[in-house]
Amino acid sequence: MAEKVLMKGNEAIAEGAIAAGCQCFFGYPITPQNEVPEHMSKRMIELGRVFLQAESEVAAINMVYGAAGAGARVMTSSSSPGISLKQEGISYIATAELPAVIVNVQRGGPGLGGLCPSQSDYFQATKGGGHGDYHLIVLAPSSVQELYDMVGDAFDLADKYRNPAMLLTDAVIGQMMEPVELKERKVPNVDKSWATTGHQGKRKHNIVNSLGLAWDELAEMNKRLYDKYETIKANEVRIEEQNVNDADLVVIAYGSSSRVAKSAIALARANGVKVGLLRPITLWPFPSKRVAELAARGKKFLVVEMSFGQMYEDVRLAVDGKAPVDLLYKLNGTVPSVEEVQQRIESLK
Repeated sequence: MAEKVLMKGNEAIAEGAIAAGCQCFFGYPITPQNEVPEHMSKRMIELGRVFLQAESEVAAINMVYGAAGAGARVMTSSSSPGISLKQEGISYIATAELPAVIVNVQRGGPGLGGLCPSQSDYFQATKGGGHGDYHLIVLAPSSVQELYDMVGDAFDLADKYRNPAMLLTDAVIGQMMEPVELKERKVPNVDKSWATTGHQGKRKHNIVNSLGLAWDELAEMNKRLYDKYETIKANEVRIEEQNVNDADLVVIAYGSSSRVAKSAIALARANGVKVGLLRPITLWPFPSKRVAELAARGKKFLVVEMSFGQMYEDVRLAVDGKAPVDLLYKLNGTVPSVEEVQQRIESLK
């Protein structure tokens, strides 16, 4: 069995990236994710890899663009306002079809917001926060162990589909400490013959860009991206389910909200309420098909999230009016309590 270490969530992200073969890290400080670059600044240098604190978030994401274009396994991390500054570069990276990992340890917003936990960047992550028709693969861990594991999954998915992947977490999980099993991870041997590594006169130049000046060239680019996204939606949806089959009510929650929901569900079931949990692990692609199946079977839904109800919109779209969907939301860095989730569950039975 691998070694277990008591570790803060942000440190687990860094160690998970290192175990997954991250070769380059470019970032800029912002609370509450500062332990990620702090940890990387030490460990990457020890391993002879590249760490660079950029002069800004804009600079950091464009360094990611360059390293990804050269075929490196590359990562950046930030928190909500910093991710906003990276959006133009993220759009370029997605359209140039480059693999990279972007970590967002969410804080309260909008605007400069506050340092408390939030889940209000869901729209930005899943709908494409920058310009144009593009998607990120978005993974939502709910524990420190999953932070360690899923950052590696994000690298693998990014390479598999030549598409940026985001690890979307928040200040609760980023700052909490839990035991982490530091598993060894096999880094896949990925064909990156497309990378701009220099041709030495032996082959044609590799050109990586996101420019389509002619309408037909741009249309072809968008059609290629659309086909790729459809493949991802068909093959990469990940969910966790508990007690869903016999449930009359299904709670849908992700990340730190799902931890609260699990405890509330256990208490409600002890009181005889038939309630289950569906936790989306991939926020994009969203498990719309599974939600629609449950709605067709007459299930009711309760969405619990730390925003005005951003994931709630995706749940309602999937349900398509075939079942009631209720929302319990928290704002301004407030985490829902087990008691209030339990009370809402029991009021809907």
